[in-house]
Amino acid sequence: MKFIKWILIALGILAVIATLVSLLPTDYWLVRTIDLVREPMTYFLALVFAIAVLVPTGRRGLLALLFGVAILVNIWRIWPYSGLAPTDIDLVAQTAEDRCFTALSVNVKVKNTKFDQVAAQVREVNPDVLFLMETDQKWIDALEPTLANYSSVTRHPQPEAFGLVFATNLPTSKVNVVEDSNRNTPTVYATLQPVGNRSVEFIGLHPKPPLPGWNTEERDENIITAATQTPDRLPDALVMGDFNDVPWSPTTSKFRERGDWDDPRIGRGTFATFPSNLLLLGWPLDHMMVKGDLEVERFEVMPDNGSDHRAVLGRLCLPQG
Repeated sequence: MKFIKWILIALGILAVIATLVSLLPTDYWLVRTIDLVREPMTYFLALVFAIAVLVPTGRRGLLALLFGVAILVNIWRIWPYSGLAPTDIDLVAQTAEDRCFTALSVNVKVKNTKFDQVAAQVREVNPDVLFLMETDQKWIDALEPTLANYSSVTRHPQPEAFGLVFATNLPTSKVNVVEDSNRNTPTVYATLQPVGNRSVEFIGLHPKPPLPGWNTEERDENIITAATQTPDRLPDALVMGDFNDVPWSPTTSKFRERGDWDDPRIGRGTFATFPSNLLLLGWPLDHMMVKGDLEVERFEVMPDNGSDHRAVLGRLCLPQG
């Protein structure tokens, strides 16, 4: 029992240190990775906390304090994305077709070869706006029959994991792909007219994740810049994509606050999207947010399509008049 006690104490100390370090304003990749896994880490700590309380190992007070601090800090950070918190926006009731459009974002995983599954999901949903990430040339070639159904298609293949495709059947006045030359992580900006002459700006993001050797300075700059420095600065806008960041992180929180973006996740749940086959222990990397008068009728994480990410689908509407 003494051995178990000291193992639990060591885990408790490590949990407190990791949790508190994750609050530091740093772009060091390891610290930012802790922020990504905050939700599954909380579940793990709660399980260990229960073991520490139930097993007669001694030092229960110390163990309860250590694990309790780590769990409470994590809950505090995640709380806005629980079903108990107030919502950021209301989902509107079913709206007339002529004022609404659908948008689907899909990280296909560049090394994935389940082309047919992704194509089948896109055909089933038949979105008005389609944003694909991690598309190299083989992915684009495989999806060409599906992309042929769209009147406007922008292809930007890359051999690694940061190619993209933007396709839409909505009237489009502008599509720009802006590439960060240092990191080769393109962002797509499109100006759409889903309803008459009223324009909506679409931003598609996919910055690099925090990994060994990849700190998050440029990822964070990419995300925050897209909050306000869009080409047309339109009041009504939609952003989608794999941020490689979670909604409660300092970066995505700053994105939302600076650009006055509304997140349908707030007050409804975390809606994990990665890894696709283990969502109960996963985390939300793929986002959809709106601003201005753009309303959300539906927001959902799609079923598994063979990739390591789940696709995100939204139905967006502009108010009448």
